[in-house]
Amino acid sequence: MKTVITIIGEDQVGIVARVSTALAFHKINILDINQNIINGFFNMVMIVDLPEQGANLKDLQAQLELMGEEIGVTIKAQHADIFTAMHRI
Repeated sequence: MKTVITIIGEDQVGIVARVSTALAFHKINILDINQNIINGFFNMVMIVDLPEQGANLKDLQAQLELMGEEIGVTIKAQHADIFTAMHRI
């Protein structure tokens, strides 16, 4: 299942490392990453592929939100279809 992960917050060392390590722990493959830093603000969008067995979107959302709170950024994970529908004009 394709999932979109967005991360927004003040730039700091280790954001990508922490998120990618958590994804690897759940055997979630990163399909694409787009990252930029504008005036000290970190913004990243990741497209990942959750395996049919093992990873659970609700558990992943909860873990990433908690991680975001710990490091001071906002992390959201959404099913790709929902993300696309929400951002359609």
